[in-house]
Amino acid sequence: MFKKVVTFIMFVSCCVAFWGCNKKEQQQTQVNIPLVNAAKAINLDVPWEKEYPAQVAGSLEVEVRAQVGGILKERLYNEGQFVKKDEVLFTIDPQEYQIALERAQASLEQVNTEVDRTRRDYERMKSLISDNAVSQKDYDDSLSAYEKAQADYKAAKAVVDDAKRNLGYAKVKAPIAGIARKENHSVGSLISLTGDNSLLTTMVQINPLHINFSIPSQQMTNLKNNIESDRMAINGKVVVDVLVNDKVYPQPGKIIFFDSAEDPQTSAFAAKAEVENPDDKRDLNPGQFVKVRLKGVTFKNAVLVPQSSLIESPNGTIVYVVNTSSNNVVEAVPVSADIVDSVAVIYSGLKGDETVISGGSLKVKPGIPVKVELKNISLPEEFKQAYVEKYGQEPQQEEQQKENQQEEGQQEQTQNSEQEAQQQDNNNEQKTQQQEQAQNNEQK
Repeated sequence: MFKKVVTFIMFVSCCVAFWGCNKKEQQQTQVNIPLVNAAKAINLDVPWEKEYPAQVAGSLEVEVRAQVGGILKERLYNEGQFVKKDEVLFTIDPQEYQIALERAQASLEQVNTEVDRTRRDYERMKSLISDNAVSQKDYDDSLSAYEKAQADYKAAKAVVDDAKRNLGYAKVKAPIAGIARKENHSVGSLISLTGDNSLLTTMVQINPLHINFSIPSQQMTNLKNNIESDRMAINGKVVVDVLVNDKVYPQPGKIIFFDSAEDPQTSAFAAKAEVENPDDKRDLNPGQFVKVRLKGVTFKNAVLVPQSSLIESPNGTIVYVVNTSSNNVVEAVPVSADIVDSVAVIYSGLKGDETVISGGSLKVKPGIPVKVELKNISLPEEFKQAYVEKYGQEPQQEEQQKENQQEEGQQEQTQNSEQEAQQQDNNNEQKTQQQEQAQNNEQK
C-alpha cells in the first residue's frame, strides 16, 4: 500500500512539473514575439499637392542702349529703383544734335522758299499756256522745277526729322515700367554705338512676374497615367501658390509654359508660372529663390499610411503588412508612393484595408509573427476635411487613442486576472481532491 501511495505522489509531481515547464515555454515563446507599432491604411479622396524649388524672374528683361554717341552727361535714376515707362534715365550731351537740328531746319526753310518761287512760276505758265502765250517747253520746264522743289522739300524735312530724333535720343528713356539696374557707364564717359559700349543698363518688368521651376519626369509620368486612368482629376485648373519663406504669396499663379522635351541632364521638364504683381511691390524680386506648390488636382480613393511605414530596400520601396488572418505574420509588399507632410500617399501596392507596421520594423522580418499596437495616422490639415466628409467625424487624436488603449488594456488585465483566479481555484480544488484520494488509499 505504501508503494502505491508513493507512486501516486510521484505521478502527481511529474504532472505538476510538466505543466509548469510547458507554461514556462509558452511564456518564453510569447516574450520572443516582437512588439511593433502599426496603423490601418485609410482610403480618402485627397488633394494632390506638390512643392518644387523655383526661381523668380521678370516677365520682361530689356537692355537700355544709347541710340546716339556722345558724352554721358547725367544719370537721373537711383540704381535698383522702380521707374515708370518713358521716364528719363540718362542724358547724353545734346549740343551736337541741337546744332545739327538747327542746320537742318535752316536748309528746310531755304528749300521751302524755292518751292514757293517755283510754284508761282508754274501757276503763271499754266495761265499763259492756255492762251498760247508761252511755248510748251517753257511750261514743262516750270512744272519740272516746281516738282523738283517739292522733292527737295521732302528730303530737307526728312533731315530735320532725323535731327529731331537724334536730339530726342540724347535723353535715354525707360522702354518699360520696371526695375532699373546698375549703370554700366559712369557720368562723363564717352558713349559710342560700337559693341557693348552703348549698353547703359538693363531693366526688368516685375508686373507680372515669372516663376521658373522643373517637374521630375517620373512624377510627370505618374500624374499623366493617373489622370488617364481616372485615379486623379483636375478640378477646373491647376493653381500655383508661391511660397516665400513658407508664407504663401497673396497672388495665385497660373502655368503658362510646359517644355515639350525632357532635360537629359536633370531628367525633368521645365515649367513656368505667371504671377500678377499689380502694385509693383518688391515682395518678390527677380533672381530670388522660392518654392511653388501645385494645387487643383484630386487623388481619388488614395491609400494613406504613415511615412514611417516606407522602407527602402535594394529592390525598391516596400512596406511591412501584418497578415491579421494568419497569426499576425509579416509580409513585405512593394509600393510606389509620394510624401505629403508625414503621410505616404500610395499609388500602387495596397488596397486600403491593410495593417502596416509604422514603428519597430528593424525588429521584424517577413515570415515571423508580431504583436501589434495600433496607432492612428496623423493626417495633415488638408486631409482632415476629406476625412470628415467621408467618415462623418474628425480623426481620433493621439490622446484619445492612448485613453482607449489604456481602457482596453485594463479590460484585458481584468479578464486575465479573473481567468487566473478561476484557474487557481481549479488547481486548489484538484489538489484537495488528490489529497483526499491519497488519504483514502492510505487508510485502505
